[in-house]
Amino acid sequence: MSKKPQTKIARVQGMLEKPKGASLAAICKITGWQAHSARAALSGLRKSGCSIERDPGNGKSGGSIYRIVGSPETCR
Repeated sequence: MSKKPQTKIARVQGMLEKPKGASLAAICKITGWQAHSARAALSGLRKSGCSIERDPGNGKSGGSIYRIVGSPETCR
C-alpha cells in the first residue's frame, strides 16, 4: 500500500501546528515558493478557519514566526 503524497499546503500546516511554528523563510524553503506565495498560503489558511499567530521574532533570526493557535481541527 503506497502512501498518498502530501500537498505543500498540508506540509505548511504541519509546520505551523508544531509548538515552535515556522518562519516565512522555512516555509519558502520546504515548498519552493517565493515569499509572496507563502504569505498568500498563510492568508488562505486563515480564511479556511485556522487561527494563525505571528510572533515578531527575537531579532537573531530576523523574521517572524508563525504558528497555529487553538485547535488544528478547525483548519479545513
